[in-house]
Amino acid sequence: MLEQLSKGPEEEMEEQRDPQVEEAVAELQAEPEQAELVEAESPTEEAEAASEDGQEPEEETGPKAEWYVVHCYSGMENKVKKNLEHRAESMGMTDKILQVIVPTETEIEIKEGVRREVERRVFPGYIMIRMIMDEDSWYVVRNTPGVTSFVGVGNKPTPLSEEEVEKILKRIEADEPRVKVSFEVGERVRILDGPFSEFTGVVEEIYPEKGKAKVMVSFFNRETPIEVDFLQLERV
Repeated sequence: MLEQLSKGPEEEMEEQRDPQVEEAVAELQAEPEQAELVEAESPTEEAEAASEDGQEPEEETGPKAEWYVVHCYSGMENKVKKNLEHRAESMGMTDKILQVIVPTETEIEIKEGVRREVERRVFPGYIMIRMIMDEDSWYVVRNTPGVTSFVGVGNKPTPLSEEEVEKILKRIEADEPRVKVSFEVGERVRILDGPFSEFTGVVEEIYPEKGKAKVMVSFFNRETPIEVDFLQLERV
């Protein structure tokens, strides 16, 4: 009894500890460490968790390059293009003025019975520029010799729509040259080749996409419609 009374409170508690209790206490002490490990997830894990929750990680957005059109002196398109490219390089603006093109296409025309290919400007007096628009890039383009103005509403340059750009680029990048239509509906023409060679008739319809025209010819005193390639026709 005296020995028990002489023992301090801490010594008495140590003798009364149960092994199972000590094990439970040790587990509780270890739990906060595990919680800290769970909280310290990597950015990749956080992004994956956000994706699983249906939340897309935010992406950094910067200025977008778009296509603009500038007006220049007709017949000087190629010279103005070279001036623009030179100024963009010399003034350190190649990261904003990205591409300059003069839209052209190859046409086939028949003149005095001779077929030849000719390069034509799609929009005479205009140049297309792919650029990131801000005050500095605007200033460089607008003050290039030969450039008269940006195309837009009022004083604000207006970028081309994606549909417009796609249509123009498809036209100038076409593998096959376009056939120049030198006649109109209702005009009298002569067929130069094929089974109806040397027949004359009247143009009833024109199909630019197909490169053909419907011509009404008199065959056995009957008006007969036939489709003829543009290259097989000439004005009478």
